[in-house]
Parts: sequence; C-alpha cells; structure tokens
Amino acid sequence: MRVLDHLLKAIRDAAVFNPEVQVAPACILWPDRDRQWEAVIPVLQAELPELMILGDYVPEKRSGPAIWLRCVIAGRAEDVSLPEDKTPIVYLPGVSRQDLRAVESCPDHLKPVAELQYRGVIWSQINAKDWTILAWLKSDQGGLGLDVAQDNEAKSAMQLALYRLLDEEVSLLKGKRLDKDYFNTLLTGGDPIRDLLQWLDQGEAFQAGRPEHEWKAFVEVCRSQLAFNPQSEGVLAGSTKLANHEGPWHAVWERYCEAPKRYPHIPGQIRKCQPPVFDLFADDKVAGGWPQWNDNQEINLHRDLLALAKVPAHEARAKIKELEKQHSRRRSLVWTELGEAPLACALEHLSIIAETTKTSLAAGSVDDLAGGYQSWGWRVDDGVLRALAHVDAPSDVEAMTTAVRAVYLPWMEDSARYIQKLLDGASYPGGTCLTAKPASFSPGDCVLFVDGLRFDLGKRLVDSIEARGYEIFEEPAWTALPSVTATGKAAVTPVRDKIRGEDGSPDFEPSVADTGQSLKGGYHLKKLLANAGCSILERSADGDGQGMAWCEFGDIDHEGHDRGWKLAKHIDALILEITDRIAELLAAGWKRVRVVTDHGWLLLPGGLPKIDLPSALADNKWGRCASLKPGATSEDRLYPWYWNPHQYFALADGVSCFKKGEEYTHGGLSLQECLTLQLTVTRGESAQAAASVEFTDVVWKGLRCTVAVVGNFSGLSLDVRSQAGNSLSSVVVGSKPLKDNGTASVVVENEEMEGREATVVLIDTNGSLVAQIGTVIGGDVI
Repeated sequence: MRVLDHLLKAIRDAAVFNPEVQVAPACILWPDRDRQWEAVIPVLQAELPELMILGDYVPEKRSGPAIWLRCVIAGRAEDVSLPEDKTPIVYLPGVSRQDLRAVESCPDHLKPVAELQYRGVIWSQINAKDWTILAWLKSDQGGLGLDVAQDNEAKSAMQLALYRLLDEEVSLLKGKRLDKDYFNTLLTGGDPIRDLLQWLDQGEAFQAGRPEHEWKAFVEVCRSQLAFNPQSEGVLAGSTKLANHEGPWHAVWERYCEAPKRYPHIPGQIRKCQPPVFDLFADDKVAGGWPQWNDNQEINLHRDLLALAKVPAHEARAKIKELEKQHSRRRSLVWTELGEAPLACALEHLSIIAETTKTSLAAGSVDDLAGGYQSWGWRVDDGVLRALAHVDAPSDVEAMTTAVRAVYLPWMEDSARYIQKLLDGASYPGGTCLTAKPASFSPGDCVLFVDGLRFDLGKRLVDSIEARGYEIFEEPAWTALPSVTATGKAAVTPVRDKIRGEDGSPDFEPSVADTGQSLKGGYHLKKLLANAGCSILERSADGDGQGMAWCEFGDIDHEGHDRGWKLAKHIDALILEITDRIAELLAAGWKRVRVVTDHGWLLLPGGLPKIDLPSALADNKWGRCASLKPGATSEDRLYPWYWNPHQYFALADGVSCFKKGEEYTHGGLSLQECLTLQLTVTRGESAQAAASVEFTDVVWKGLRCTVAVVGNFSGLSLDVRSQAGNSLSSVVVGSKPLKDNGTASVVVENEEMEGREATVVLIDTNGSLVAQIGTVIGGDVI
C-alpha cells in the first residue's frame, strides 16, 4: 500500500466506534496548528469526498467558515452534499486541539465547531497531541513506524516532499533511513543524477522551470552527495567536474555515457572549460571525459592518414596497424556515440583492409583466384564500404580517401590485372549463351532480380536474412560479359535460352532469338517471361505463390551511379529493404525466393584511374567497356560478347576507366564486377511450421481490424502495415498476439489512413513475416 492509502485509512479509522456502548460520531476533527498537512489537502480531498476545510467560503472546494461547516454536517446546506455512508471530516488549519478545549474562551470564529469535539472525534495521537508529519511517519501506534531523521533540515525537506511521499510504497520504506537527502531526492523526482545532468545541459533554464522549493532541494542533494553547490559554483564548474569524473562524479559520468544524446549541450559546456594538459598517450579513462582531447586525437589521426599518400602500400599498411593500436580505445568513449570520432571508427575497418590486403589474390588458376575471393577477399571490399560510411566532413573524407587508395587500389589493381592475364585468349568462366548451363527454376520459385548486388553485399544480405530465421543456400556465379545490366540481366532469367545477340549491336542489348526484337526497355523480356509461365510481380505485388514469378527490386546500382562513394552510407538501408521484400514474398506463399543479379561494380573514392580510348574507335564507350567500330583496332584486350560470341568488345585494363573521375562503375573484368553471389531463400523449420496458418476472416469496424486465423498460429502477432515487410511502416497503435482461439484486434491510430490500402500481416517472435493479406483500412480485403 502507498503512504496515501495508509493516511486515508488512519483518518477514517478515527470514526470507528462500538455500537453497543456508543453512537456514531457526528464528524472527525483534524486540527493542524502548524499547517503541516495543508499542502496535500487537495490531494486528500480527491480521495475523501467527505473532507471539508475550515476557511474562506468556497463551496466548490468544500471550504467555508465554522457555521457553514455545522450546516453541512447537519445536512442543511444546499450548496454542498456529503456521502451519506461516510463520517464527515473537518480539517482545521492553524487550529490546535488546545484551541477547542474551552468553548467559552475559544476564538469566536471557532465556536461553531468547538462543540463538535463532544459529538465527534478528534484525529490525534494516542497522547492526545496533534498529528505532525514527523510523528505520524515515526509512530508505530497509529502511524507508519518508519525510521525518520528528526533534525530541522530533515523536517523542512519532509514537509516540502510530502506530496511526493504519498505515492511511495510503505513496504519499500521499511528499513530505510528517511533523512534530508532522501526527502530532497524524492522532491527532485527521485533521480538526482538525472537532474544534475539536466542542469548541466540546460543551465539557467533548468532552475527557471522548477518551483523554488524543488531547486533548493536539488541544491541540497548536490551539496550532500557530491560536495558541490550548483547555486554558488555554476554550470562550468560542474562541467569541469563531470569531465574529470573523479570520486562521486564517476557515477554521474557513467550515467551520462549511458545516454549522451539526451543531453546535447553538455559537450559544448565542457568545451568552454580549460582541460588539463595531456600527453599523446594519456589514459583515455582520464582524458576521455574531455571532448577537446578527442578533437586533438582526431586531428592527429587526420594528419597521419593524409601522410599515407607519400608512402608505398606495405608501409601504409604497417602505419595503419600502428594507428589502430593508438586510436582503437577511443571507440569506447562517449564521443564516438555522439559522432565526434568518425576517423577512429573508420580506422577499425581500415585496419582490416590493411591486414587482409597483405595477402595478394593474384596467384594460381582462375578457380584459385575465385576461391580466395569467396573465402576472404570480399571482406576487403566490404571494409572499404564500412570505413567510408563513417565519414561526412570534407576533411575526413579526404583523409579516408587517401588511406583507402593507399592500400586498396594496388590490391584491387593487382587481382584485376591477374585475372585479365589468365583469361587472355582463354575461356571466360561465365561462358557465353552457347556454353552456359541452362537456367534451372521450379514451380514455387520467385526469382528476385537485384541490380548490382555485389558479392560483399550478397554476404551482408545473407546475414540480414539469417537474422530473420530463414534458411539460405549460397552459390557463387560469374556474370555475363560485359558486366553491365543490358547484358547481365537477361542472362539470369528463366528464359535465357530464348535470347540471342544481333550482329553489330553497339549497346550490349540482346534480342528475342525468334524475332530479333530488342530487349531494351524491358517490354519484350517481360513478354518472354509471361509466355514461359512466369508471373510478373511489380515492385509492391506479392503474387499467390503459385507457378513461377519474376520480380525486380533494389536500387543499389542506381544509387551507386548517382552517389559515387556515398553509396557506402546507404548500403545497410538498401539491404534492409531487400530483406523485407524477401520476407514479403515468402509470407505470400512462395516456396523459394531466388535472388539473382546482373553484375558487381568497382568503387573507389577519388575516382578510378583513367585510360584513353579515342572516341573515333568506339561506337559506344561506357565506363569500363566499349564496342569498337568495324575495322577499328585497340591495344585494349578484346572479349566475346555473352550473347553473340562472334562479336567482340574492349574492356579497360586493370581497374582503369574510359571516363575520368568515375568513383562507381562496372562493365569490365574484375572479381568485384564479375563474381557474384546467387541466393536461394526458404523458410526455416520454425517458419515452415507456422506457414500453415491461414486467414479465415478480416473484419473492419471503423478503424479497428479484427482477424481470425486457423492453423499453427501459436506465438504469432497481428500487425497492419503500409509496407508488409517494413516493421516501421506499422499503422496501428501496437501489434497484438493472437489469442488461443486464433483471433486478435488492432486499432489504426491515424484517422486519415481510412480508405488507404495496407497489408494485414502475421509475424513470429523473430519479427519474420509468416502470412499476409491485402486490405483497405476501414474497408474490405483486397
């Protein structure tokens, strides 16, 4: 029970009587000479409809003079009525029991109620003294029997904090020492460290937004617990102590580090203070509280990374490893969470690049080369993207660009030249349309085409899908040459055998084998797919899981061409979108989602090296490939076109590019562009078991959606989303678990959503989609 509950009971219990020898008391008088209880009377009146106050005539507040109180008790006042089953209670502020004893000498304004002491009872201590707050809290005879300090500071804090104390559980107060610190802490909200951090963050606005008694209590808590006076010492002194986080301030610092974004102005406050002098190798536990120290560390790291432009690759790798030892500790500091250590964060991935690129891929056969890349080489490309994702400021981008180019460019150039040399005059492992293995697809397959899903991104996608509880089969695959969408997309369709390349095609676009109609624009490709029995699913359509389907999704290649190196900052969001799309398709009933892609790509901040190819020699010149004019010759290597082995085209040497300043491009021959990962995704065992669930009813009543399902629905929850696979697109107040009878209801919180299309989904405990059905909010199933 709360303190309030005990207080209410204690007051009402004063009216308990023995009907065998007594009559019911006319009222309960509550004298309070020092007005200690006055501040909480409004709270008590909300709980005690029978509680009246001696004071000014304000009947709506059940307050009035003594004669009016007599009338109310007698049932003769028309302006207020009391509950018939409760004994009236009269609170007497500024009046003691002694004031009522002698009616003749009693002040005139009290005489009408003085007589009530004989017909009523007085709520008082067993020794007939008035109940003070201290007495009631301490006494075990009619009070709570708590351990309460009795010094003046504790009494003062106790009275100020009484309205907060009323909500405390008595069981939690037993055995606790209630002193001035406890009451002051209670008065300031029960969390003095939070209040201190808010004060440091808000400055004068913190004090201005609080009553004077709460501010005083806050000051007293700081003085007692931290030996610090906010009133006299000020915010900057407190910020200095926070940064140094010594003694009792260590707990304050740890609390700040738990959620620094709640206090956005604290770093600025600390920056106004003068930090101690730290050497280069200062202990981060000491120096790490000062953003100025972290700033200097970032400046030093920036300088050291820029210096890598002047050293050979092997020295750059060694230097990066040295820098990682020096700066890695800063990633555990609060400044990292606040985004103030971007180079230190990027350095983690840069060091992986440096360590991994010590080993060259350029050795052995093509199979050896591919095996090394599949095993560990892709991690270098992944590391580059993860490192670049951390930087924003132009100076940081410059430093990271310099470092990446120092160790990554020679390594990728080496492997590209090696594979080009191996395949000079030899067969490309991806073959041509005449030698490639026939496409193998089965009923229940939905082929999901993702443009530009490079090998390392395929690995990220695997991790994302596995986290949802799905099963995945990975299969490395060589793209069609040249590694551009026009050539590669058609090569991964179920209708590959119905496509050929026309002689003289300059744009690498194949055609329908029977009619010669170009696949450019996609119309004739979709027509081939439809004629072969494939459903064409548009971007938001899911199909019914029957037969086979073709679906295109993902903006990786588009984003890469638009953003250049900044693609790195959007990879995780793009992968999440693809994961959600796969989840939607499996939930719609497809047995397998076959993820395929057309090509990978090269990405290098600062631009890939340029190689010249005179325009006079080329019919069509892309970033990494070109179709030559009839009779033209070039020193660049020539390769047969996948769709027409009698037509050749030129590929840029190494990782160079026919265009200047290209940071993102593809079309050439390299592991990054040509070795991809195809995925087959199915439901895991738990998802397969749950997949038998079916909707039997979806009913809208206004904005409330009620569903009924049958099957294995144990552990499933109901949600309504604007995008089925995106949990952030939920439009309801909250998802709800299905009841034992297979039903659940959810409510759409935004009335403006009524009439819009959405998807009713069932999700398991991992957040994976299990089943879904289209609907119109407030309307019908679609």
